[in-house]
Amino acid sequence: MVRRTLAVALAGLAILAAGCGGKDEDPAEAWVNGVCSSFTTWADDVQGSVDSLTAGTLSKDSLQAAADDVKSSTETLQSDLKDLGAPKTDAGEQAQEQVTGLTDQLAPGQQTIESALADANGVSGTLAAAGAAATALSAMAAEVTTTFDDLKKLDPGGELQTAFEQSSECEPVREQLDKLNGS
Repeated sequence: MVRRTLAVALAGLAILAAGCGGKDEDPAEAWVNGVCSSFTTWADDVQGSVDSLTAGTLSKDSLQAAADDVKSSTETLQSDLKDLGAPKTDAGEQAQEQVTGLTDQLAPGQQTIESALADANGVSGTLAAAGAAATALSAMAAEVTTTFDDLKKLDPGGELQTAFEQSSECEPVREQLDKLNGS
């Protein structure tokens, strides 16, 4: 009798606990938060690399360290975006296509940076590599910005647009991307 009472009490507590967990995050909101968080992290990391170059003495080693950081940040962004998959919304497949397109568009910029560094010899070569890297980073930041803007407009009045408008994760994205773009 005691075991049965204990079992009923535990079952009741489990049901009560399950009901008290709060509401689950909406699928559109979860996806948007993931995208915005990934964009913000990438922009912060890349800005940190740019800042480290402008704050110190430019050398092939410092440029290589910054390029390595950008590469790592870009690979993380690409992986994180691919891992999100398509949001479970009416415009989910279109959103996923845009995110996949972005990951594909970032690869050439990364390759440009790596090629420029491989060819950098001496002071003039390092300066030329820094210029090529800055141009490539600018193009990459523009691609991320365009994708962010396009995703926000993709689903007018729908779940994704509402999620973008309400997401606290998305608030810093525009500021970070503008800073990275030099705006």
